[in-house]
Amino acid sequence: MIPAAAEKRSLYAGARQKLHALWSGEPDSIARMAAAACILHEAMPHAFWSGFYRVVGAGLVIGPYQGTPGCSRIAWGRGVCGAAWQTDETQVVPDVHQFPGHIACDSRAESEIVVPVRDRRGTIIAVFDVDSAEKCAFDEVDREELEAIFSAW
Repeated sequence: MIPAAAEKRSLYAGARQKLHALWSGEPDSIARMAAAACILHEAMPHAFWSGFYRVVGAGLVIGPYQGTPGCSRIAWGRGVCGAAWQTDETQVVPDVHQFPGHIACDSRAESEIVVPVRDRRGTIIAVFDVDSAEKCAFDEVDREELEAIFSAW
């Protein structure tokens, strides 16, 4: 079930409030990612997978996340996650089957959003990936809200 825009904003507002409390005073990025994966997964009833792919060397490595097993590693520029990393831009994909080079980690994926996550210096340290079993599950509300959450990283 894809929530209406007003309901999405309300769900994200609640998630943001919880995250700010959990992140307060927590310097460890993996602990912060674990909290975000959990809280945001619960806030998005239209998603079956949500989590991070961390920049490790020349690739993206899975974790922390909530959901079914995902791809362990993703190369620079590959799939939606690699594209978000390469372009330094959020990717909103209404139909993953139309995305050139999409990586099908779970065959249920129909739509996806991936948001770059930067450290305090502005360097991308991870991407936050969300998959839905419904086409067109993510929109500008999701983009705006997730970018706002991770801008406070």
